Amino acid sequence: MANSGFISAMGYLGVGAKLVRTPGLRRFVWAPLTINMLVFGVLGWWLYGLSTGWIASWSLFESFADWKIIQALAFLLKWVFTVVLFLSLAYVFTLLANLIGAPFNGLLAERVEAHLLGTTAEPAPSWLTLVKSLPRVLGSEISKLLYLIIWMVPLLILQFIPLLNIAAPVLVFLFGAWMFALEYFDYPMGNHGLLFKDVRRELRQRRRSALGFGVVVAGVSLVPILNLFIMPVAVAGATALYVDQYRQSSA
Repeated sequence: MANSGFISAMGYLGVGAKLVRTPGLRRFVWAPLTINMLVFGVLGWWLYGLSTGWIASWSLFESFADWKIIQALAFLLKWVFTVVLFLSLAYVFTLLANLIGAPFNGLLAERVEAHLLGTTAEPAPSWLTLVKSLPRVLGSEISKLLYLIIWMVPLLILQFIPLLNIAAPVLVFLFGAWMFALEYFDYPMGNHGLLFKDVRRELRQRRRSALGFGVVVAGVSLVPILNLFIMPVAVAGATALYVDQYRQSSA
């Protein structure tokens, strides 16, 4: 079994980038790639308008503050709020993109696994087959969304607690990394009949490996332009990591 450490798992996003360029797999990339570009295009447009008014309102507050310490605290809080808001929205929009592209992501994970194992996959499914898979994948995506909401609420409340709110962006980022790991491992594992609760159990047993992969995905997801291509690459990378480290124990 491959090294299951944090550092080794970080390299699997690069493995995924190579896999999606492999002949025979490229045609399964276009649907999730297009969906992700559309969703993040809307996110970028919306965040631009939101951030303009957001920063202007805080600047107005700072200009009316007479004391330097109040101005400094207002400046710090402004960026804490901004970072937490941006991270939270990025994760929500990523889940939205994956919700829309879930059937295509599952198909991509299936083909990547077949390619890595050297097995012959079945012919590309028809639209009817994809429609039949919707109840399972939608149920899984809704479970992820509920899980996100349950944990994000206390993290968002944390930013209103003095001193503790300084750690809020780091905690939100780490939770987002965990969510990305759950999100993308769900596709190869879901193809083998595992439910979202089963995916959480498997990843908790190899938490360092899951977080190593999730941290890289979370970081790249925050980089403009690169985040447009992250979904199919992350699906392929998570599938490769699943084959190397998780497949035997979860099969």
